[in-house]
Formats: sequence, C-alpha cells, structure tokens
Amino acid sequence: MNLRNRRSESLKKAATVVLSLGIENASQVFKHLHEEEIEMLTIEIATMQALSSDIVESTMDEFYGLCQAQSYMTEGGIEYARAVLEKSKGSSIASDLIDKITKSLQVKAFDFIYKADPKQLLILIQNEHPQTIALILSYCSTEQSSAILSELPREIQIDVVERIALMDSTSPEVVKDIEKLIERKMAMSDTMGFTEIGGTKYIAEVLNSVDRGTEKYIMEELSKKDPKLSEQIRNSMFVFEDIAMLESIYIQRFLQDVNTSDLLIALKGLNKDVVDKFYENMSLRMKETMEEESKYLRGVRLSDVEEKQQKLVTLVRTLEESGDIYISRGRKDEIIV
Repeated sequence: MNLRNRRSESLKKAATVVLSLGIENASQVFKHLHEEEIEMLTIEIATMQALSSDIVESTMDEFYGLCQAQSYMTEGGIEYARAVLEKSKGSSIASDLIDKITKSLQVKAFDFIYKADPKQLLILIQNEHPQTIALILSYCSTEQSSAILSELPREIQIDVVERIALMDSTSPEVVKDIEKLIERKMAMSDTMGFTEIGGTKYIAEVLNSVDRGTEKYIMEELSKKDPKLSEQIRNSMFVFEDIAMLESIYIQRFLQDVNTSDLLIALKGLNKDVVDKFYENMSLRMKETMEEESKYLRGVRLSDVEEKQQKLVTLVRTLEESGDIYISRGRKDEIIV
C-alpha cells in the first residue's frame, strides 16, 4: 500500500473513531488537532456511508490497542510495550501495533515544519536530492506541498512527484537524519533573519499614499506592461473593509448599486464595527431585505465570501472611475479653482 492509500485508510479509521466517541468527546479531540486535520476529518465524516457494526468494532479495538501500546511505551519504552502486548495479544498483533505507533511518532517528528512558510521551506530544500524533497513534502500540509512543488525547477518536478506517489516506507534513521538536517537549516535561517521585503502588499500601501494622479498613471502604465502584476497590486490596494472607511455619502452611493445577496455574503465574519457601518447607511427597505435574506443563509464557504468581497471592491473602483465616489489618498489632492 503506498503512502497516499495508507493515509486515506488511516483517515477513514480516524473518522470512525471520532464518530464513535460522541459529540462531547469528539469536540475535546478536535481541540488538539491542526486546522487542516480538522477539515480533513470533517469532510471524511460528512461523506461517510453507513458503517457496519463489525467495522466500527474492529476499528475501536485497534484504537484501544494503540492507546494501550502508547501507554506501555511511555511507561517502559518500545521493548517493554512489545513484551506486554505479545503476552496479552500475541506477537503478530503486538508487532502491528508497535509498528503503527512508531510510524505515528515519526510523523510527529516533522511537526515543526507544519506551520512553516512555504517560501522559506522552498529556499531550504530546493537544492536537496529529489528523494529528500519528496520525503519532506510527504510530511507537509497539502497547501505547503503544492506551493513548494509549483516553484521547484521544471526538471525535478516530475521526479519529485513520482517519488512521492511511489513512496511506501522509509527507514526511521533516514527520517530522523533528514529531520535534523531541516531543523538545523531552519535554525540557521532564523539566525540569518530571513526578512520579507517589498512585494505587492508593500507597493500597494505606497500607491495608496501617493496622489490620485500619480497612482492612476503608474497603474495604467503597469497594466500595459504586466496586466497580471497590475491586477495583483490593485487587489491589495483597496480591500472590502476599506469601504466602511469611506464618507457616509459615498457608502450610500455604493449601496445603491449593490446586490443584497452579494453584500450579505461579503459581510460574513467581519468585525461588528465594520458591519454596523454598512447598516447605518442602508435604507430601511434594504435593511429589511437583508434581514429577511439572512434567515436563509447558512454554511457560507470562505472562498465565496472572498469572491463577493472582491466583486464589490471592483464595483467601488468602477464608481470611483466614474466620479460617483471619492476615495481619500494619503496626500491631499490639489483644489482646482
């Protein structure tokens, strides 16, 4: 069984255990998991078919055995745990449980890279052997792995993908050596002080502070030269929450052209002060419509919220271009008499 299939099977078993624990106990378990692990478990639970009592019983038996093995290992180490389990469950089951616990501990050994910035990880591992890169990526989150893989040189991307797909098991000693290598490199990078400078967000802040004429000229010229970069900067220059900072007369003008369904989704999860600013500038009729539609709005995805926010930011830009609203810049515009 390759690494991907083994993970899929483990996920199903984990979901079965969580389901069997009940809501209260399951919620306590979730407090100790990473966000991605919670998301994966939630999706697995939501898509699971009805389970037979035999499957649930065998999974819980295995889970109980693993808990026992973990407890014995804590008390007296691997060999003590093996001896106790062999006596109570037989050598075959004991070896299986010890093997699973050992692999679990190996995964946790790489926990320090779980929240690392993909850009920093890329710098640290890009010159390593493809097999080493493949092993490290197999312990990263899917978001980290995809970000790093897309930035690797073309000539080794396929090699790394093949090695990950075909990866089955790796010597604990090798895993430990690579773990120490990356840990040392990360410690050195912290000492050297990797600092992120420049970037689209930084230049967006700069352009937000220049006068309107300069900003307009730069963005128009940049859009001719590099449309994609121009759009990235533009998206960072004015975010949805900034609409609440406009003068009331301009918020009211903006609301005249807004689809209430879009606005309702865009306001999800925002600070109460920001939401209140929108409602303060709504007509009574619009408030009633929003309140009525909110009764039927459930389970909005973050991607949908961001999409609606970006759509409404685009509307603000359009209104600014037409002169219907005014966005204050860092410097005062000259008054034309």
